[in-house]
Amino acid sequence: IGLIEAFENKQVEKLKDILHRLFASIPHDWYRKNDIDSYEGFYASIVYALFNGAGLNVIAEDNTNKGQIDLSVFNQDSAYIIEFKVAEDKEEGVALKQIKDKRYYEKYIGKYQEIYLIGIEFSKKDKNIVSFEWEKV
Repeated sequence: IGLIEAFENKQVEKLKDILHRLFASIPHDWYRKNDIDSYEGFYASIVYALFNGAGLNVIAEDNTNKGQIDLSVFNQDSAYIIEFKVAEDKEEGVALKQIKDKRYYEKYIGKYQEIYLIGIEFSKKDKNIVSFEWEKV
């Protein structure tokens, strides 16, 4: 299943597989002599470019009254609220917890029939997803 089909069919778990394959395909040489893998923005930019390039309706750094959603994605009657974290030496689950604690999704209640909260955490060491948690509001 491809990216667009995953969104159209609301198969959030498939997004994890698609993104894991994407990050696994980035050559290790691209990480050499820099610390780009330490930055949340590196991972977020790659996901943003993939989603935007696929023609999805996306908003990066989507402002709310309590902060910024790293990435909002809209498809048909659904909104996807995504938070990214580099999770080295941190407890897993902090990305999804931030979305819920700050109630980032509130601005889309009533505008979309379904709202999905997705927390994605990356490992600097593994240079890939180490935690992918989601729930539907």
